[in-house]
Amino acid sequence: MALTLQTLRVALVHDWLTGMRGGEKCLEVLCELFPHADLYTLVHRRGSVSKTIESRTVRESWIARLPGGRRHYRWYVPFYPLAIESFDLTGYDLAISTSHCAAKGALTRADALHVCYCFTPVRYFWDLYADYFGPGRGSALGRMLASCVAHYFRIWDRVSADRVDLFVADSRHVRGRIAKHYRRPARVIYPPVDTAFFTPGTATAGPVDTGTAIGAVAPYLVVSALVPYKGVERTIRAANRRGLPLRIVGTGPEGKRLRSIAGPTVRFDEWLSMEALRDAYRSSRALIQAHEEDFGIAPLEAMACGRPVIALRKGGAAEVVAPGTGVLFDEATEGALERAIEEFESRRFNPVEIRRHALGFDRQVYRDGMEALLHEAIEVFLRREADPAGLDRLAGARAERGALLRNGIEVAGDDQVQLLGE
Repeated sequence: MALTLQTLRVALVHDWLTGMRGGEKCLEVLCELFPHADLYTLVHRRGSVSKTIESRTVRESWIARLPGGRRHYRWYVPFYPLAIESFDLTGYDLAISTSHCAAKGALTRADALHVCYCFTPVRYFWDLYADYFGPGRGSALGRMLASCVAHYFRIWDRVSADRVDLFVADSRHVRGRIAKHYRRPARVIYPPVDTAFFTPGTATAGPVDTGTAIGAVAPYLVVSALVPYKGVERTIRAANRRGLPLRIVGTGPEGKRLRSIAGPTVRFDEWLSMEALRDAYRSSRALIQAHEEDFGIAPLEAMACGRPVIALRKGGAAEVVAPGTGVLFDEATEGALERAIEEFESRRFNPVEIRRHALGFDRQVYRDGMEALLHEAIEVFLRREADPAGLDRLAGARAERGALLRNGIEVAGDDQVQLLGE
């Protein structure tokens, strides 16, 4: 019988299941696309992800059985390679890893296709090592141990990248990182935004005059993990100096320190329910992202709710914040952010146009793009003996500048994302 997506035995491999963030929203769509696929992950905190993911049998690694394994899984980073390689995937024809750390290192049969949807090469051991473990971060002993672990992990990370037959990146920015660190081409399919759920509220139904449309006291919003590289401190200090209302949604190891420097106009919330997060977007003045993100789903969720975005012009934001949807700034400094806020407050934005842009990143666009690419990848893989370079060509396919996304797959080389159907 010919192999198709419907007849393949499929395994999904995800780093860990401890919350419903951007990576898990990608995984959720893949679970819908492959309802009978088995799911493997390092650790799983039950009840932390959506019903679609929770409803299937989840196979955890042995890290989950170690002391504090599910809650403090980051303690066991040196063992991630061993744990991910312990999964027995010999019964599967297709493995799809969704990875920003170790999942792409899973071992498969030689005649099985392995497609990795890569959120980024592991940030804290590559590009952002200094932000996590540089001078002033932790103790001298901790930094020394981190350098040893990072050295070992980078070697494994680079070697294990060769186990992947086809890389798919979540942005052009990440495609560049994959090329740099793994020396591999990658196709780009943007992550999904649930535009059916994230919708404008009544307060954002008309044109947005930033001074009056939703009230002068409407807060700026940050939705982010509170970790060193996220730039939340930059936003807090700008809000302190200007007396701006700021709401921060997120948790992380930097939380206590960030609260200590926050002024009286800054409010912190831990991770919210989806409904509460939607309300936070709807009632905000604008979303602020003052750091470089690999892609960053929060700006597009805010746009789907009709809210504009103020973002650093780096990483994914440079690809998704289009003219008329917000303000971009070029330097990762407090001064540049404050000037961007001043520019934002002098302009008007149309929630209808903002939302229309976000619709180009809808969940169905992602699903269609992944399904189409996987169909093509299977056909190319089955011809691998006659055409050994077929998958590399598929990953490295390009089109002329100015082309649009087709089925959610980037075929353009231009710097500005255009809307589907334009």
